[in-house]
Amino acid sequence: MKNNQKSFWQRPEGKTGMLFAGLFSVGAIYGMYKLAPILISVAENSLYLGGLLALIAGLAYMVVDPKMRNLVSYVYKSIMRWITGIFIQIDPIGILKSYIDDLKMNLKKMNKQISALNGQMKKLKQVIVDNQKNISANLKLASAAKQQENKGMMILKSRKAGRLKESNMKLDELYNKMEILYRVLSKMYENSEIMLEDIIDQVMVKEQERDAIIASHSAMKSAMNIIAGNSDKKEMFDRALEVIADDVSMKIGEMERFMEMSNSFMDSIDLQNFVFEEEGLELLEKWENEGVSLILGSDKDMLIHDQHHVDLDAPIINKKSKGNNQYSDLFNFED
Repeated sequence: MKNNQKSFWQRPEGKTGMLFAGLFSVGAIYGMYKLAPILISVAENSLYLGGLLALIAGLAYMVVDPKMRNLVSYVYKSIMRWITGIFIQIDPIGILKSYIDDLKMNLKKMNKQISALNGQMKKLKQVIVDNQKNISANLKLASAAKQQENKGMMILKSRKAGRLKESNMKLDELYNKMEILYRVLSKMYENSEIMLEDIIDQVMVKEQERDAIIASHSAMKSAMNIIAGNSDKKEMFDRALEVIADDVSMKIGEMERFMEMSNSFMDSIDLQNFVFEEEGLELLEKWENEGVSLILGSDKDMLIHDQHHVDLDAPIINKKSKGNNQYSDLFNFED
């Protein structure tokens, strides 16, 4: 997974920072306009002029000195983060905990979808088998009618066999698409279970580590690290957690979009009357032609083009995460 960490300005507190920076700028311009006459009168007094120049020199030092800029930036970002946290959840641990609940709920929904699809596929398979039997029976009756020179009966049974054969071709196409959907849903369910396990494990471990970092790193110590040009460990830790939260958010989004698409596909099928809408197939084909799946990865193409028939009686294997947690590399800075 790519370590695409967001900058301060791309995060929610950054939006708050932009708003306040804009307000500060407007306020500063307005203040300068109002203070201009006062500043002119102050400049006319040599003592006041010296104080004003000292103030300007101090402001210039803050702008020019990189350590001072870092300190001011750190204080400003901290204040914006605190203000933003009053209104929305920006704590990465808290966000990940909410994603755990979302994943659990989505897995339950997906499990129901897989069960419903399994039932539809068994029903459709039985329809195809029954049609095949009827095709064979009607072809035999047509052959018998031909031998008896019963042309009317021969034509009737031949046409019926032809219609059933044409219907089976369409139903076979539908069943093949349902097999793709079943394979994808099963694999997505399996991978999402592993992801859920990884997140629960990561949150449990990293919450304890983060508490220890907060306990041992005061705000003053963090500020001194910033002034010294060193990275603040808590900020780096939170950024790594934010990358996990962003990754999980995108995967949950993909998971929910696919379930919505698969629901639309399944709702378009009316096995009672042996019909289905083309729109449902088009939705699935559109997904097939889209880019790489975040949840399935390189398995997507293999699942789409797999020629093996699905064993509908085989249970979904709940594989466990092997080796390192998939997000462990994000915390290499701790070494």
